[in-house]
Amino acid sequence: CSLLHSFFLNHTTFSLVFRHVLVDKELEVVKKESQISLPSNSNLEIRQFEESLLGFLESNGLPTASVLVPINQRITVFRNIPDAITQLDEERKSQSLYISKFIAAVASGLFDAALNYLWDETINELRNRVAQYDLSYFYDNAVNSQEKRKRLKDENDLEKIDDSELIHGAKEIGLISELGFKHLDFIRYMRNWASAAHPNQNEITGLQLIAWLETCINEVISLPLSNITIEIKKLLANIKANVITEEEAKQISTFFIHLTQEQANTLAQGLFGIYTRQDTTAQTRENIHRLLPVLWEFVDEPTKQMFGVRYGKFVANNDQEEQALARGFLQVVNGESYIPDSLRSAEIETALDNLLTAHRGLNNFYNEPPFARELYRLVGQTGNVPAQINKKYVLTLVEVFLTNGNGTAWNAEPIYYDLIKQFDSTQALMAVLSFNERVISSRLQFSLCQGKYRELLEMLRVKVTSSAAVELIDEIISYSGPYDKMKDDTRFNRKVVALQKIIG
Repeated sequence: CSLLHSFFLNHTTFSLVFRHVLVDKELEVVKKESQISLPSNSNLEIRQFEESLLGFLESNGLPTASVLVPINQRITVFRNIPDAITQLDEERKSQSLYISKFIAAVASGLFDAALNYLWDETINELRNRVAQYDLSYFYDNAVNSQEKRKRLKDENDLEKIDDSELIHGAKEIGLISELGFKHLDFIRYMRNWASAAHPNQNEITGLQLIAWLETCINEVISLPLSNITIEIKKLLANIKANVITEEEAKQISTFFIHLTQEQANTLAQGLFGIYTRQDTTAQTRENIHRLLPVLWEFVDEPTKQMFGVRYGKFVANNDQEEQALARGFLQVVNGESYIPDSLRSAEIETALDNLLTAHRGLNNFYNEPPFARELYRLVGQTGNVPAQINKKYVLTLVEVFLTNGNGTAWNAEPIYYDLIKQFDSTQALMAVLSFNERVISSRLQFSLCQGKYRELLEMLRVKVTSSAAVELIDEIISYSGPYDKMKDDTRFNRKVVALQKIIG
């Protein structure tokens, strides 16, 4: 306290300049006309503030190098803030506390702290949107671990959701777009490894910071809900609150035609979650009885197989009531054939869920290895994986092998090598084509992941039996463009469609 008291007494320009930069309306950093107008002496005042602050640090024997970003970088951000926040109405601006803190950190020359505040604003807005949508539906689609899902009940439990789970879940239920997810996944990465969230020496420029501000505002904070997302919200509320007659069910079912494959899968998973909860009313289940048979026609095979696996998990965990409800769900659509013969598939899927949760969370380098060893124990040296979870098994191994873009979990990596070496030709082809999956494509933004993907392709070259697959591997390795854009390249799209027919 005495140290700070001395600073404010002996460095009066601190309060004067900070007031000019952040508070004083005469500074007018942002005008309503979206024009920047900095007073002619503002550059000098900011420089005086910086010199005073750095002088204080130096006089107390503290480091001064690389503490604050250059003044011209701060001015770059200020000049672009008006354009970035034009999407926000006055009410939303008045509630954007962390954007104010973002601007304060920019003025102070602390861009790493500014990025942290920007991410806080984005996460806060996403949580608010989820809370106003349908929490149960979100939890059912955002959380992989069944045990964790049981502990999530209301809005207060949103704090238990990792940032990665939050943006994944928001994408699944349509609160953000696929492009928005990709951008947010990158900003999350930068927040984790280039902001004040962790010790680091990474540099952030003014243009980068303003671009991230625009992305968070456009893709989350000011993004209106799509018509489909709004209709799904109404449908979920209707299913829980009202009686749906046969005639009304027929009318509602016409809406399913407009769903994408992913939206149909997500809605079916949401209905499964509602149906198998113990507190769901009998009337709600009757409503689902009337709607589910029509929706089932739009659900893809891997998702249908997943419902069988989830039934198996209830059996394995001796959750008798959920087990009975899950079987009833499958009986409504004559889907009992999707129940796996062996409950080992449920155990493997649980291990995959735990591994993904550890990999996507913080401190993954320490948390991944035990779950990797558990997966190896279940799969064994033969690599025998039930068909129902084959795709999930392959994509999970590809994701963890590629790393999170920051570093390798060295204690788990040898296990990943052993499991990938056990791939058969079908699994190898799935892994080659994994660049077409949204999560894998997003990882391929990062240089480390790109290198690991090329390494993976070399490992798989001897396993694929199709000459077309070998040619695709060669094309990918020699591809000079950004790997995360390959899924949108029509040249690759045609080959993916042709090779997927081999998988079946």
